[in-house]
Amino acid sequence: MADGIEVVRGKRIAIMFEARKCIHSRACVLTRPDVFVPNAEGEWIHPDAASSDAVARIAHECPSGAIRYERVDGGEMEHEPIVNLIRLRENGPLAVNADIVLDGNRVGFRATLCRCGASKNKPYCDTSHIASEFKATGEPPTKESSPLAARGGVLNISSQTDGPLLVEGNVEFVSGTGRTTNRTTKASLCRCGHSANKPYCDGTHKAIRFKSD
Repeated sequence: MADGIEVVRGKRIAIMFEARKCIHSRACVLTRPDVFVPNAEGEWIHPDAASSDAVARIAHECPSGAIRYERVDGGEMEHEPIVNLIRLRENGPLAVNADIVLDGNRVGFRATLCRCGASKNKPYCDTSHIASEFKATGEPPTKESSPLAARGGVLNISSQTDGPLLVEGNVEFVSGTGRTTNRTTKASLCRCGHSANKPYCDGTHKAIRFKSD
């Protein structure tokens, strides 16, 4: 364990697990319960229970970036996506897949960001949306937008004090069913949980005196 990251090294691949980012999407324990053993007493991560390619695929399915890996066998590492995406989770967070620079720090290619306003681990989601009974559709109306000249590259996301998330870079917004709802290079996203125009900010954070810390 180092800096809150659990590292388990196998013969072919090492798995890194960062609990504070985990939103319990459970893709890991449902897909490969032999690698990620649910409800285990003691050691629960077993990198050698599957091929390194299979372990890598599990990590890629982790929306929060809580699971990462390091190849020991010389195989291909995770790389930035060709298309930057922000997926809208029904009554839940923003799932980002891009080369993410968050508040000036490169944080990897996957992250789930709070949009309910209740997370104690902002800007990351900590599943507080469940207890707060946050409501936000994962199927917003489609905005009229043109294809982007480029679809990848660095995506800069900055948390505004007591305000929204500012997103700069090529990005496509995708609904829960995979429908593209918007394509843009700049957006201001609600994170107070009260915008009438979710996922976008409409200034309501000022009226409700939202505090981001």
